[in-house]
Amino acid sequence: MRTIMTRRIFIFSLLMALSASAVAGQSVDRQHNTSARVCTRPNTSEIKNAADEPVAIVAGQAICERDLDDLVASQMLSLRTQEYQIKSKGLEDLIRQRVVEAEAKKQGLTVDQLYAKEVESKVATPSDGEVTAYYLGLKSQIKAPLQEIKTQLQANLKAIETRQARQDYADSLRASTDVTVLLNQPRLDVAFDRGRLRGDPNAIVTIVEFADYQCPYCKQTEATLNNLLRKYPGQVKLAFRDFPLASIHPNAEEAAEAARCVGKQGKFWEYHDALFANQAKLDEAQLKATAQTLGLDENAFQSCLASGEYKAQVLRDQEDGRKAGISSTPGFFINGIPITGAQAENAFEKIIEDELEAAKNQPSVRASR
Repeated sequence: MRTIMTRRIFIFSLLMALSASAVAGQSVDRQHNTSARVCTRPNTSEIKNAADEPVAIVAGQAICERDLDDLVASQMLSLRTQEYQIKSKGLEDLIRQRVVEAEAKKQGLTVDQLYAKEVESKVATPSDGEVTAYYLGLKSQIKAPLQEIKTQLQANLKAIETRQARQDYADSLRASTDVTVLLNQPRLDVAFDRGRLRGDPNAIVTIVEFADYQCPYCKQTEATLNNLLRKYPGQVKLAFRDFPLASIHPNAEEAAEAARCVGKQGKFWEYHDALFANQAKLDEAQLKATAQTLGLDENAFQSCLASGEYKAQVLRDQEDGRKAGISSTPGFFINGIPITGAQAENAFEKIIEDELEAAKNQPSVRASR
């Protein structure tokens, strides 16, 4: 779902900037041939794609919706993710409220009466030791002696424990209630190369990874990804894409090209694993030495690497990553849902489990292609 209002504000600002340029002496020829204003590709269907519609005309040349989308993709994804997080938290609160209301109705009580019976009556008054520990934790913010505010602190601490107990009670009710969450996370359609695919090609869940062979955090995530493939056989597949950060990792781009050259001989993943296993051996001589251990046609490999045969493809991966909002490594898209950095395994599992559950309820789960 597009964040329509944000887009309109951005487009309005862009048009205002263009108007300002015209006032400053950068004239826009509004009488230019109208064909230059058309973004729709020739010989396409008469049904126009919204991405091919012009959003501005500069010196007779059209700026298309797709050009704007490419430029602001990462910002828009960030906004949509923030929107989702806010809505998701609000939805969780509403779900708790509804399950408590349902239980209160079932018992013939008001919500307050239910909480009094099931929660408040079971929350003990904090002990002197607990109040003292609470006071010491806040001592830097409190000027008064403990004895002067002990009663107030005790009440505050009990209120905090009661709020938590209410939430825990609501969560226990939810666990035994049929709840289906239909709020969708923001997704991007991120393409991948089937020649660099690990796992069952028909798996429901696709993890697309953008990584750098010299990045220590990418190496750290390798164990997590391998564990996920073992835990979800036939359900999860991993696709690798290059995102070398040449400014801080000078050997990463050549390592990516070398891996592509090895992939040409059918041993991409073996070489991929070897590079991450020893990130200290990524200069040209060592890249060749690692290739020798895999029983390759060495002349073909060296010719491929020397010619820069895969340089453009590596840079294309990097550009696609930028358009998708990647600015650091590692970066992932799980069925198009973004996850950034060397996250804990359970962060991946949460999304995977949700996607597998969604697949049960809906035959055609959305996945990156």
